[in-house]
Amino acid sequence: MGRKRVLAVIHTVTYGKRLLEVLSLLEADFRLQVLFTAPPHAFGDDVPRFLARLGSAVLPWEEVVRMRFDLALAAGPRGVERIDAPLITLPHGANYLKRVTGGTNPGVAGLRRGDLLPGGRLPAAVGVPHHAELRHLARECPEALPLAHVLGDPVHDRITASLSLRDGYRRALGLAEGQKLVVAVSTWGAQSSFGRFDALLPRLLGELPASSHRTALLVHPNVWAGHGAYQVRSWLARCTKLGMGIVPPEADWRSVIVAADWIIGDHGSVTLYGTLTGAPMLLAASPEGEINPLSPGAALAARAPALSPTHPLTEQLDYATTSYRYEDYADIRSRITSEPGQFNRNMRRLMYKLLGIGELAHEPVIVPLPEPPPLTSWADGRGVMSA
Repeated sequence: MGRKRVLAVIHTVTYGKRLLEVLSLLEADFRLQVLFTAPPHAFGDDVPRFLARLGSAVLPWEEVVRMRFDLALAAGPRGVERIDAPLITLPHGANYLKRVTGGTNPGVAGLRRGDLLPGGRLPAAVGVPHHAELRHLARECPEALPLAHVLGDPVHDRITASLSLRDGYRRALGLAEGQKLVVAVSTWGAQSSFGRFDALLPRLLGELPASSHRTALLVHPNVWAGHGAYQVRSWLARCTKLGMGIVPPEADWRSVIVAADWIIGDHGSVTLYGTLTGAPMLLAASPEGEINPLSPGAALAARAPALSPTHPLTEQLDYATTSYRYEDYADIRSRITSEPGQFNRNMRRLMYKLLGIGELAHEPVIVPLPEPPPLTSWADGRGVMSA
């Protein structure tokens, strides 16, 4: 039986986790064969282990560029112009939050000409989460506008579909009745909150009563890839011994965010997704120069309270709670996607259109997030694959 071949291009663990959401829409279709490849990337060292955990069929990059596929999916632009297939490009995080000011390709990451037209080649489709991005394309890269499809955001949809399961996630994490969970979140880069963790971690461990508070640390996979898992675990070894949960890069972090009582974050995607949960937040870092000024991340940086280096942490968490109003963040949440709850339907329709075959005769349901392992197990590197 001849099968159509779908290629998933996995540059990094972050890209891979986003594409697993998309590939789940092709499950149970015996007409398709999904294949994976891992192009060279500065933060790609963990990708082989990530793909090995999946048990996926992996083709060498050098072989892939000599083959033909019926569809290709990529959440990053590097090298994809060499792939012979109708290509769908997708963002790998929430909206388009980061601004690149240096180098030869400045602009909003994910919306630069080099991102939209990799190698100068037009893809078959450019997936965006919100209609607002169409105005940017019309202004900055009009060639990409006819190829743009407003698809929505899969992580937004999974989180919102799972909010009612919060109590179960908290029990699975091992939180006792009445215990509070503080989740510290960091994107990657010199201006991320991880760059300030040497000051924040002692406060999380020393100022919060251990009997009533638990802490979890959620660091961008690029930090793990850039420094190496050994080094990151070495830096955080004392934290794990004192009971902090360290979420490994391959784990599904989304249920941990849903379970949080507070989020201490920065200008990355996870913090923005945290606005969906109703957890009050403090910002440990929000560098203006790295934030897309037209993004919901800029609005969040202007609205959420900033972490103070001098005031007691417990007082700041109390302040975040008493000053927080869920409705104050409604405009920020609405900028994550203009197609809430519709990503699965929109994305599946686009893929099958490019494949030239009909969709399977069932609704693509939004599956709630799986329960996380206990906080104590994160130190062993055990976690749930994101899918």
